[in-house]
Amino acid sequence: MTVSFSALAPGALVTVVGGSGFLGRYIVQRLAEAGLRVRVAVRHPETALFLKPLGSLGQVQLVHGNITSDAQMAAAFDGAAAGVNLVGILAESGKQRFDAVQAEGAGRAARAAAAAGVRHYVQVSAIGADAASPVPYARSKAQGEAAVLAAIPTATILRPSLIIGPEDQFLNRFAAMARLSPVLPVIAGNTRFQPVFVMDVAAAVVAALNSPAAAGRTYELGGADVLSFRAILAMINAETRQQRRLVEVPDLIAALMAKLGDVLPFMPMTSDQLAMLGKDNVVTSGMPGLADLGVLPTPMAAFVPAMLERYRPSGRFNQNAPSA
Repeated sequence: MTVSFSALAPGALVTVVGGSGFLGRYIVQRLAEAGLRVRVAVRHPETALFLKPLGSLGQVQLVHGNITSDAQMAAAFDGAAAGVNLVGILAESGKQRFDAVQAEGAGRAARAAAAAGVRHYVQVSAIGADAASPVPYARSKAQGEAAVLAAIPTATILRPSLIIGPEDQFLNRFAAMARLSPVLPVIAGNTRFQPVFVMDVAAAVVAALNSPAAAGRTYELGGADVLSFRAILAMINAETRQQRRLVEVPDLIAALMAKLGDVLPFMPMTSDQLAMLGKDNVVTSGMPGLADLGVLPTPMAAFVPAMLERYRPSGRFNQNAPSA
């Protein structure tokens, strides 16, 4: 769908809901670099002060913005020309439920943006979002997409694959495990991922906000490399110079671990996450992606070695094994 609005004017206000997380900091930085004012709506603004230096004096504003609150969402979008919603959870905990956050919350934020006159809007979802999925995470992501488009038909939906980068909770988690454990567990080792660099996703968000051609469209964002989970662990082994043994976890044991993860927060995964591991997380053939937004995917080889060198026995000075 092509609409008449043009790129955002310099100094326009963009509200970013949930902008203090791993992806959010890079989006805030790219928006500031583009000369836009950024209002970051988060539940605890005092924990997001690190975002302020990403822009010029006064360019980045922090406000209370709980996605479960109509009043706070309305205040967050007041006067905004554009909006981005990044709020999502990987597992349910306490009052943080998939339906409340990723379905109802996404719709609430979009309706507040629409009431404020916003048409430039990006909803960050995930590859695998499916309204018919038996997995609550994937189902709520799709419901959130539908709610956003119902409120703002010109919104752009971005579905990234596994997002990786300096502060991620995937490569860093397994690299830390390789440093401490004699083995690395392999669960659903043949499942394929298309990891996408966090800065590429941030660039895609800014591009979508400024592109009339992106209005009302859904993009799936994958990186330059497609790797199985087993291959990713082997790469981590090589880059950390640890060479830990990869141990296949039987399905029954994996299922038991996941069940425990449903009730114990320190377990590595939940039943939902195990179910999602059974399905490839790659861009669907024929779907528009990064290139359609003018973003060239960054190969993992361009940043992963430097990112993981701190996990080597002698840090960056360890040269005992070649990179993968």
